[in-house]
Amino acid sequence: MKVATAHGPAEVVLDVVDDPALLLVLTHGSNGGVEAADLLAVRAEALRLGGAVARVTQPFRLAGRRAPGPAAKQDEAWLEVVAVLRKRFGDVPLVQGGRSNGARVACRTAAAAGAAGVVALAFPLHPPGRPEKTRVDELRSAGVEVVVVNGDRDPFGVPDPADAAQVAVLPKERHDLGKDPAAVGRAVEPWLRRWAARPVRTGRE
Repeated sequence: MKVATAHGPAEVVLDVVDDPALLLVLTHGSNGGVEAADLLAVRAEALRLGGAVARVTQPFRLAGRRAPGPAAKQDEAWLEVVAVLRKRFGDVPLVQGGRSNGARVACRTAAAAGAAGVVALAFPLHPPGRPEKTRVDELRSAGVEVVVVNGDRDPFGVPDPADAAQVAVLPKERHDLGKDPAAVGRAVEPWLRRWAARPVRTGRE
């Protein structure tokens, strides 16, 4: 389905289930798409736990651009998409996430979206070779629990265990987390299971 935003249309691929335990909303990195193997692995775990899953192609990618553009515009468009999805699915717990740039968007917008938690895959802690340009504050200021899955050979760096609720570091994986995508799903599953088992929220608690 297409969702109109202030910065162009976004596209959403939905996996709908009856009486979902949670809603998981995922997005891609700067140069990728929603068919990335690690995203699909997390999607599979959420579906197995009875969750509904929405995979969002952001406006800049739908328009054929690789550069995501200003963070404020990405975040605004993301929140518009999430608002449409929340209206459709009601007060089930919302978990949002993505890989690389998408993980950054999910962290920055978590509080405003009313998310219960964030899945951050291949979080790009800093540009390659530039550790001084850290983005750690995006993790620390998410305002909700964040689970991070990174490879130990990621040139974008690896967050410290103190920077998120959970940091899983997969051996021999680089930024694409493509060596063993199933391991990504296994790392996230226990955390998703906790949210799937939580009672429905009924207000702005």
